[in-house]
Amino acid sequence: MSRGTVCLTFDFDAISLWMARGQTTPGPVSRGEFGAYAIDRILALMRRAEVPTTFFIPGHTLETYPAQSAAVAEAGHEIALHGYAHEPVSMLDRVTELAVNRRSAALIEKLTGTPPAGHRTPSWDFTEHTVDILTELGIVYDSSLMGTDFEPYLARSGDRCPADGPFRFGPDSAVVELPVSWTLDDYPHLEYVRTPQIVMPGLQDSDAMFDRFLRDVHYMTETVPDGVVTVTLHPQVVGRGARMSALERFITGCRALDVTFERCVDVARRVRPALVGV
Repeated sequence: MSRGTVCLTFDFDAISLWMARGQTTPGPVSRGEFGAYAIDRILALMRRAEVPTTFFIPGHTLETYPAQSAAVAEAGHEIALHGYAHEPVSMLDRVTELAVNRRSAALIEKLTGTPPAGHRTPSWDFTEHTVDILTELGIVYDSSLMGTDFEPYLARSGDRCPADGPFRFGPDSAVVELPVSWTLDDYPHLEYVRTPQIVMPGLQDSDAMFDRFLRDVHYMTETVPDGVVTVTLHPQVVGRGARMSALERFITGCRALDVTFERCVDVARRVRPALVGV
């Protein structure tokens, strides 16, 4: 009997990650290119380990790397929305945010034959319009927010944060939220980033990172019945060298805890009826 679920998710940002930062010289672009280079080895590991996953792919990546994107779909992994060019969503007006998602949704439907069911903002943030836009597009779930750790919940629409009074919570939507956390994301742990404004040191030991991830999975199995751990990985990060071996050991460790691996869409559709009360 399963003691919970792990959703392995991959943000296949490729070059769009660096475009969004205005870093389009050959050095940063080559880091994005590595994400595409790593797709074959990631898919090979998922095939050997029999792990279904979800790939959040920006529209720019779908158009720049059609062969790799098609390989993801052909392997049975879910492809979900992740902006077009990794735009920081909190800076978009409603018209632009809707247009970006429609454009990318059309690309996903062209590739897979079905509209996307899932969504993750590139910035792990929302605008006041995001939930309404997702509802308009028929999106089943989002995976961008952090209101719980291991329990899916419903995303709200219409929250207000007045400066002179308490926070006002809007009503629940029918969009399932599969929560994320920076503590379960490979990027801040492993990736070195230097700009004139910041230095993000990264470059931690990948086995140590996955050991921390596994401790969270263990905690979930002990304390949250039917819990869900959402792990966020990036092909251009985890796909490099011996980090892949650490990922394989993490998968083995999860299996030893009797958890099930599922795509985000399958989890969302399973938990949604109880959340919305139907």
